[in-house]
Amino acid sequence: MPRILVVDDQSDVRAMIAMLLRVNHFEVVEAGNAADALRAFEEAAFDGAIVDIFLGDGCGLDLVSMMRDRAPRLAVVVVSGMATVDAVPDLSDMICLQKPFRPAELLRAVSSARGAVSWPMAVSA
Repeated sequence: MPRILVVDDQSDVRAMIAMLLRVNHFEVVEAGNAADALRAFEEAAFDGAIVDIFLGDGCGLDLVSMMRDRAPRLAVVVVSGMATVDAVPDLSDMICLQKPFRPAELLRAVSSARGAVSWPMAVSA
């Protein structure tokens, strides 16, 4: 079962993402801030991460960079409430999703991120 780290400082968004992933047979670990996410990432292996770009205690892109230092092939979906993520640099190797998003859009984003690496289970979107 693929294991995904979900990092978002909005508890309702994080809970919705986690519930959707669990229903679709993913093992999910949730973190509400960058510090908790990094601690979870250091304690266990993950197949992918869904990370909010703007976290209350830091930058999600910095967090992704730290995680990829340890796991360069980590599949990443970044989410943002910004009107456009085009202004954010260095997103070329990540799948971007703008909030609010529909469940099917999230599953498609996870599936696209999965295409960059080999996860143990297919995701239907």
